[in-house]
Amino acid sequence: MTTVSKRKEALKIARVLVRERLAACVNIVPAADSVFRWQGRIDRARELLLIVKTDAPHLKRIEETIRTHHSYQVPEMIAWPIAWGHQPYLDWLSSAVR
Repeated sequence: MTTVSKRKEALKIARVLVRERLAACVNIVPAADSVFRWQGRIDRARELLLIVKTDAPHLKRIEETIRTHHSYQVPEMIAWPIAWGHQPYLDWLSSAVR
């Protein structure tokens, strides 16, 4: 998961991740209102949320790709393990990434 400030940036990151087969799918969720502490003050931003569908072996390359194409000084990058998933979907995900 990551957030970005502009749709163009979201689409660029999503396309690169899918084209390079690092992600099976990237959902771009618009209009996330974020409230956060940055450089000693509380700030607010309207962001887009990217939900990256992948598996653990690809996380390092995803991190490198996001850092290359992301405009933030400290981009959010968070991953959760899959506790359960619909097996046909998980099979598709595995076949879509290398």
